[in-house]
Amino acid sequence: MKGLWIVPALIAGGCVAPVDDATSSELDLEHGDRDGEHHDGHDDDCSWEQWGQSGAHRGAACVRGQRLEDNFAELTFDPFVAQETAETFDLLFVHYQVPLNDDDGNVYMMQKSGTYISCDPPGSFDPSCGSQSPQPGVIWNERGYRWRGNHLEPTWTFASDWRPYPTFFEPMFQPAVSGEWIYIPGAGGTVWKVDKRSGHAVRRLNPFSTVDPNYFTTGGVTIDRDDNVYWNVIIHDPATFFEHGVLVKVQRDGRIRTFSYNDVPGARGEDELCNYGYFFAFDPPPRPWPSVDQPPPTFRCGAQYPSVNMTPTIGRDGTVFTGSHSGSFAYSFVIALTPDLHPKWATSLRDRIADGCGVRIPYGTGRSDCREGTPLGIDPIYNEQPSLMLDDNASSAPVALPDGGVIMGTTDDTNAQRGHLVKLDRTGAFVGTYDFGWDITPALYEHDHTYSIILKDNHYAENGPYYITQLGADLTPEWSYQNTSTQSCQREPDGTITCTDDSPDGEEHPNGFEWCVNAPAVDKDGVVYALSEDGNIYTIAQGGVMRDKVFQEQSIGAAYTPVSLDGKGRVYALNNGTLRVLGDHRRH
Repeated sequence: MKGLWIVPALIAGGCVAPVDDATSSELDLEHGDRDGEHHDGHDDDCSWEQWGQSGAHRGAACVRGQRLEDNFAELTFDPFVAQETAETFDLLFVHYQVPLNDDDGNVYMMQKSGTYISCDPPGSFDPSCGSQSPQPGVIWNERGYRWRGNHLEPTWTFASDWRPYPTFFEPMFQPAVSGEWIYIPGAGGTVWKVDKRSGHAVRRLNPFSTVDPNYFTTGGVTIDRDDNVYWNVIIHDPATFFEHGVLVKVQRDGRIRTFSYNDVPGARGEDELCNYGYFFAFDPPPRPWPSVDQPPPTFRCGAQYPSVNMTPTIGRDGTVFTGSHSGSFAYSFVIALTPDLHPKWATSLRDRIADGCGVRIPYGTGRSDCREGTPLGIDPIYNEQPSLMLDDNASSAPVALPDGGVIMGTTDDTNAQRGHLVKLDRTGAFVGTYDFGWDITPALYEHDHTYSIILKDNHYAENGPYYITQLGADLTPEWSYQNTSTQSCQREPDGTITCTDDSPDGEEHPNGFEWCVNAPAVDKDGVVYALSEDGNIYTIAQGGVMRDKVFQEQSIGAAYTPVSLDGKGRVYALNNGTLRVLGDHRRH
């Protein structure tokens, strides 16, 4: 879907009934429980056990990916796609789980079930229905599968009580696998520890005193190489409509550590004032902005809390990377914590760029212009130097670099619906940025004693071009591959493919289709696996040369979707609520 900039808003928590009265006392039973042998596999195994493959989120497989010759499996995991897209302009505002696998031939994927309440008419944005509703009838399940020869067979289903934090894009439901267990998001800021062989819950991991419906487990679950479990929680205050945040670590022995985002070093206090931009003015001035005589409104900042899909990241030295913002997204931070969750540094993303008025935004009299006389580089919405932001509608996670630094995808108001990839060194010092295509956890290709960064490079405002781009460690482009598809296609019931010049949303695509991948995969040879809204999965060899392209189901204003590989090099791709496993039967 388009790199849609949704105006940041203070979103109230949904009304979700508590499911039980489990408490943190359950975890006291785990002290000294080693849960079997040490599983040192999150950077070295060839399985794909969590978001971004490992706790570092580098999206890299240690095997050679298979050629896309055969379709081994086809599973519908979201039966509500037609209803969901009807509510949102034929676009799919959803973040989907990355398909997981282990070295024992097991596969794990989400499965929606229950009842989805459509609006009448669809797209009316009634808070009791459609994508703006808490959808109490929808159940987020995790399903286990097992390879038997060339067939993928279901083995179990676990129905979670997890509810998504209410935001415009449906947040990610992202478990993680470690050893004998799969850790599945649950209600009230909790995570279920489930036997990955049987699907039976062992216990609820709960750092709080109860299961509160105003506590939301957000982002993906992360496992480090010592089998410690991390996740983020957003706590909604129904009295003030402000949020707080907690990063949770459950150690292998069951002990719990937490970091409160109230303690982000250098952040403004909850009761200090923050610039919220003209969109939040009760009586916004006429455009073009900024106004000559009316400053943007300021309101109470509120506490820092993790962006809605923020998945914690673990560096090789155990550093924990995460990110947060306040009630105004213009006050965002990338944060590094010690393994015991004490702050190492927090780097503000304010005042890092100056590409607003007169640079990327022209001076003029139009609604999208900057008012004449505005200082060069200013953000017209905030009337100050542009801020890089962590967006609740994105799924970008930090990626831990081999040199101890970190990269993080951000967005802003001045970059033609694109964003900036930010690079920080091991001390949190700002290294630089690269213009990119919004909402992605980049993949990392390590080679020749250095590394390359792989990301999508969509140009949204101009309707193209659309690239997959590889950067060097210094953020200099090494190569790009451009999507040049111009027709929208769909697979008919008899298996034939028909194509037209118009897509379902009525748009033409003379400059190609955008890359909808939010977490690409790269194999041991540097071959990149990425998904496009043209309905194809592509494999792109080093140098930017297409190797394979396979059409899946249909061209669609797609969900932001990840790709994964398993230990045999099979490729797991998503399109239109369906998972396909592709590969070469000669290597199966």
